[in-house]
Amino acid sequence: MKRYFCLVFAVLFLFQTGGTPPVRAESAASYCVIDAVTGRVLYEKDAYTKRGMASTTKIMTALVALERANPNDIATVSNNASRTEGSSLYLKAGEKMTISDLVYGLMLNSGNDAAVVLAEHIGGDVETFAGMMNDMAREIGADSTHFKNPNGLHDDGHYTTAYDLALITRRAMRNETFRKIVATKKYTIETADTKRKIYLSNHNKLLNSLEGCDGVKTGFTKKTGRCLVSSVTRDGWQAICVTLNAGDDWNDHTSLMNKAFSEYQNRRVIAKGQFIKTVPVAGGNPDCVGAVADTDIFIPAKENETFDFEVLYHIDSTLSAPVAQGQPLGSIELTLNGKTFAAAGLVSDRFAEMTKRASYLDKLRVILGSLI
Repeated sequence: MKRYFCLVFAVLFLFQTGGTPPVRAESAASYCVIDAVTGRVLYEKDAYTKRGMASTTKIMTALVALERANPNDIATVSNNASRTEGSSLYLKAGEKMTISDLVYGLMLNSGNDAAVVLAEHIGGDVETFAGMMNDMAREIGADSTHFKNPNGLHDDGHYTTAYDLALITRRAMRNETFRKIVATKKYTIETADTKRKIYLSNHNKLLNSLEGCDGVKTGFTKKTGRCLVSSVTRDGWQAICVTLNAGDDWNDHTSLMNKAFSEYQNRRVIAKGQFIKTVPVAGGNPDCVGAVADTDIFIPAKENETFDFEVLYHIDSTLSAPVAQGQPLGSIELTLNGKTFAAAGLVSDRFAEMTKRASYLDKLRVILGSLI
């Protein structure tokens, strides 16, 4: 059995983290902009204050649905789901739809009824599904968030923070199907039984107006105000912005995102082929190889910014000859504030053949093995 060991040390780069000063986005009661790579906060205002989230709730609903159900599964609309108030797909009791189409309806047209159908199909009932949402929130680290329903209809016990919602969105945007859905502008779904077509149009106007916008969700109730979560990817890196209770959310997001991409650039901190560590090779000639990164690792940073992060190595401690050039040796992880934000494989930078003595011993083992 292979055993791995881990070494930890701090690396200092030429970009320093300071505080996260507020920027001008005066309409939002709370906002938070994070780097989707590391999860670090770039800008914030009251980002840790608990507030209602309205239909941005559906980010978590979609994530749980996509990870807990087969997208081709068929769900049946209950009487309860068909009577759900607020924004709706106008689903009829008894109709059947795939999980995939329900998630499209959930995220593009903000169907409250679709949310209940998903909750009942996956959790058995709304309360159980809300518990699943809360479990995932704890897993993500959104410890100041609590869900009571899958659609965001007002409940005093249903809340999040701008920071937590950014973390939830960061996790959701790692799901390929979720990313595809929230970036879709128009889509047609249909019931699985009667083939009734429902035409969807994404409510997120930033998909058409903000450069690089690739999602994610709008929300509004009278008690929570306007809520908006957006994702923007430019020049190889992604930022996520959350505003809660914002009267001018479209302009707030445009201002915050443009500021982030003007102040931060993607900087390479690990280069593909970069030497990381010497690894001994038992019975090898040479008796060691270099472990090099098999890919680039980038991190967004301001010019002249500096901060410390830790590098963790996981390297095979039982490496024996022969070793091929490019052979996997383990992996490297970069962590910030105790959380991994990037990883790369480690491979051998050279060939190490068996020494003659090692070759003789190997032949002897083969001969002895044939006699047993």
